[in-house]
Amino acid sequence: MPHYQAPGKLLDQRIILITGAGDGLGRTLALTYAEYGATTVLLDKHVANLESLYDEIVSKAYPQPALYPLDLEGASADDYETMVESIDREFGRLDGLVHNAAVMGPITPMQLYDPQTWYRVMQVNLNAPFLLNQSCIPLLNQSEDARILFVSDACGRQGSAYWGAYGASKAAQENMMQTLADELESTTHIKANSIDPGNIRTRMRAAAYPGENPESVSAPEVVMPGFLYLIGPDSHSYNGQSFMAEDFL
Repeated sequence: MPHYQAPGKLLDQRIILITGAGDGLGRTLALTYAEYGATTVLLDKHVANLESLYDEIVSKAYPQPALYPLDLEGASADDYETMVESIDREFGRLDGLVHNAAVMGPITPMQLYDPQTWYRVMQVNLNAPFLLNQSCIPLLNQSEDARILFVSDACGRQGSAYWGAYGASKAAQENMMQTLADELESTTHIKANSIDPGNIRTRMRAAAYPGENPESVSAPEVVMPGFLYLIGPDSHSYNGQSFMAEDFL
């Protein structure tokens, strides 16, 4: 896997849903997957961001994406079912689902953590992926080689002071990924894994480390090899595994 170089048509004919696609890592994922041949389903709450991303993908003559505006904080199980029905009508299957959308919340001691903010972070980072998995697994089952990919974080693998709901939600995501992988392994063609992009230049990173020089961390484009590997066919032998993006560089 080190120095992984994806073939040019790695994701040709694949249908991949990306949450939080309108900005940061999600936007880079959408552009990269489209470049490698995927038809992307782009989910984000910011319609303007989705529209500008759509225009950029189309301007590069990549496969035409589908846009799905949805706010994960307020979405119900019925909202996800409606989305899946739309994807089913349009494409008939899903080949990949990337859980990228996240809310960081404040970096503050647990004792001082606002309960409503805790609920909000958990709704977006944990409850939404759970509901999305439930709704999407039947569509993923229509693929002969499907992937579920969670975007993880170091604070979800080892608890660290002040990361509060974000760290707890990321730890729970890791467990969710492992549970899904174990449940799906013997009955489906779906593989579930996670990847930690490490320190990359995003708005979330800037909010967490406001005094940091953004040029001192990598752009999201740098870590794309691992995200390509784990969403594509080359990762067929991996299931229930946690990776670092640097493993592929």
